[in-house]
Amino acid sequence: MKDSPAVSRRALLTGSGAVALTGSLALATPFAQSAAAAPPNARDNAPAKPPYKGPTRMRPTYHFSVPDNWKNDPQRPIYIDGEYHYYYLYNADYLQGGGGTSWRRATTTDHVSFRDRGVAIPKFSNDNGDCWSGCLVIDERNTAGYGENAVIALVTQAPQGRQAQYLWYSTDRGRSFKPGGTAPVLPNPGVQDFRDPKVIWDADRGQWFMVNAEGQKLGFYTSANLRSWRRVGEFVRTDLGLLECPDLFRMTADDGTSHWVLGTSANGKGRGLPATYAYWTGAFNGITFTPDHAEPEWLDYGYDFYGAVTYPHHDSSGAEDATLRRALGWANFWDYPHNTPTLATDAYNGDDMIVRDIRLKKAGGSYHLASTPTTGLANHIKRTHHLGDVKVTGTQDLDISSPAYDLTCELVWDPAAPPSNIGLELCRASGGGRHVAAGAFLRGPFAYVNRRPTINPTGGESQTPIDPSAGRLTLRLLVDRTSVEMFVGDGRVVHSHRVFPLEGDNNIRLYANDGTATFSDLTINEINATT
Repeated sequence: MKDSPAVSRRALLTGSGAVALTGSLALATPFAQSAAAAPPNARDNAPAKPPYKGPTRMRPTYHFSVPDNWKNDPQRPIYIDGEYHYYYLYNADYLQGGGGTSWRRATTTDHVSFRDRGVAIPKFSNDNGDCWSGCLVIDERNTAGYGENAVIALVTQAPQGRQAQYLWYSTDRGRSFKPGGTAPVLPNPGVQDFRDPKVIWDADRGQWFMVNAEGQKLGFYTSANLRSWRRVGEFVRTDLGLLECPDLFRMTADDGTSHWVLGTSANGKGRGLPATYAYWTGAFNGITFTPDHAEPEWLDYGYDFYGAVTYPHHDSSGAEDATLRRALGWANFWDYPHNTPTLATDAYNGDDMIVRDIRLKKAGGSYHLASTPTTGLANHIKRTHHLGDVKVTGTQDLDISSPAYDLTCELVWDPAAPPSNIGLELCRASGGGRHVAAGAFLRGPFAYVNRRPTINPTGGESQTPIDPSAGRLTLRLLVDRTSVEMFVGDGRVVHSHRVFPLEGDNNIRLYANDGTATFSDLTINEINATT
């Protein structure tokens, strides 16, 4: 980016961002109410009520959304006592034009339905300012001195505008936190961008390892106690914009081999690439990461999957499963964070894309992450429509109308006489003028999601290459009130988009232009969930 978002993105969370929305906020004010959350020190096994979210017109049906006001970056969830604890940046004063973020917490067992648990780290708790992104770890060995299994948060704060990493700790299983002193555990060496620490336990070497976002590089650090860190290396990329929210983990692939993955939120738009979660598979020796290939893969090719985190799956015994992780991304982007009618309709701004199950797969001699909507989504199906094989020449409107569903099919065509364009008009108004188009343009050739024909933050169509000679393409489309996500093939390619169809724009049209195609095994599951 031309200008570093280090200042601009934070300014967007202060009065300057909210003042620009005075008209929308004025409409939203009557609905602005606080969430009925459990107090920070409440027992999580006590009965918990879903947060009151006020009148709902555009709030998602089965995607996570903030109870009120504002959310942005997800923090990597942790597993405690049979639940996943999800923290995220939250601004309770957003509608009034106030700035700063706290860490708010929600819990889930199925990664679809969440319980709000209130603020765990209030903003401006000390003189170091509000809390930005970071990470949490469970200190099983009491390396930091706050007790076995204390929950430790490494958090970016920026007193006097100087970003550094600070330690917070919890002795009540992550419900509330206290600062571990006022001095940073990782001071700023004199650079502008120095944030978003991600820490893992490096079991091979018996030490903590941190990846820190530092402009166009990721800094590597080690520690024995989470309180004192030594710089050991870095990973530099000067062609992907400002790097933020890094990630590092090891996975077992579908062929049984073990690999490391380094990820980061990046901005490749200057090179015609996404601005989502970039990642590399490779080797890690505790000091350096060596990528298998110079060019990154991307976990998403749409416009709205930023600040994403991944976290391990735990089996019924509580043990981590090295073959499965989950991924969670913010459904927005810093180019247009306030462009949403939900401010006026529901008095909030902040959704996530669906939680994904991700696995490492081998294909053509290399490895990639494959995403699918988390399996827990199947438990929230309220109605299923099995339409079978639907052959289309031109257009065909379905006799199904829903604002929230999970659609699967395989597009099938004759490679010797292919149509020019195959796909679906989703979120379709009765007159057809408003819709989201998703499908395959075989003369491109590319798969695409085009949100221009409906209300959206900033227009645009995302595209990824396909092989028209294959004669078939598997699609899975998740539609909710403010999002469309398209999973292509095995999930190596996903397009996630923030969209704002009007109430009643719930229709579906199939199309095959300049030829014939079959929508094979077309199935639509209507979804209802409490998020």
